[in-house]
Formats: sequence, C-alpha cells, structure tokens
Amino acid sequence: MSNTPHTLQEEFPFDMEKLHELKVSNAHFARLLNEYDEINDQVHNAETNVTPMDGLAEVELRKKRTAIKDEIARMLAAV
Repeated sequence: MSNTPHTLQEEFPFDMEKLHELKVSNAHFARLLNEYDEINDQVHNAETNVTPMDGLAEVELRKKRTAIKDEIARMLAAV
C-alpha cells in the first residue's frame, strides 16, 4: 500500500542505505523488515476499517510494531 503510514522509509529516512545493506547481509534483519511491513499493513487496514478488529487487538499490533522498530533501530545503530 503506497499510502500506508509508518513505512520504514518514513521511520528511517536517513538510513535507507544501511537498511539495504543489513537486509542483504543479515537474514534475521531481513525477517524483521518483512515482519514490520506485514504488521504495519495490518495496523493500517485496522485503522482504515479495511479489516476491522477489536481495539485491544489493534493496540497489541501497534506494540508489536514498535518493538520490531526498536530492534531495527538498535541494529542500525550498531552498524
């Protein structure tokens, strides 16, 4: 979805080169990126009522997205 907020490009606009380097060299990092994108899409679909869900479930998805983003940020900082 091209208009989905909180994409990795928005969250880490100055780290796109590092994101790419880690994605191709670190399988765990690549999985994190995929998982982040999947969860971010789910959150966006819930927010826009494309896929309505219980508010508590949406909050849990947001928490999971934040935890993954934090791990991505830690790994980027270590490079």
